Amino acid sequence: MSPLRTFIVEDNKVIYENLVSTLEELAHVEVVGHARDESAAVQWLGSGDRCDLMIVDIFLLSGSGLGVLKAAQDAHLPVRKVVLTNYATPDIRRRCAALGADRVFDKSCELEDLITYCERIADGSATAPGDLQ
Repeated sequence: MSPLRTFIVEDNKVIYENLVSTLEELAHVEVVGHARDESAAVQWLGSGDRCDLMIVDIFLLSGSGLGVLKAAQDAHLPVRKVVLTNYATPDIRRRCAALGADRVFDKSCELEDLITYCERIADGSATAPGDLQ
């Protein structure tokens, strides 16, 4: 089984490092790119590099994860997009879904759900983004 090639948009260094080590250890994830702000994320998306999964925070050093989702949506990238945020309100969940996010996970209480989500993608038990609700 190939690792799940993942691009992470997260501005907090400690959260990013903990997320990477957790996902690589538990969910067969390979991080292939990282950005700390919207501009760098959009640039990476346009670089031709490919990933299977994007994990995006909403509040970034500059710009927003919503802008990153919009750029990915406009580019019609064949990638799963999830949001990992401390602000998983009903409004944010709706806005993210409208921008093509497959799921929104709350950093404070849904990290295990994110790990399970990644495991299911990596092991092939989910074949399309809509398979994992």
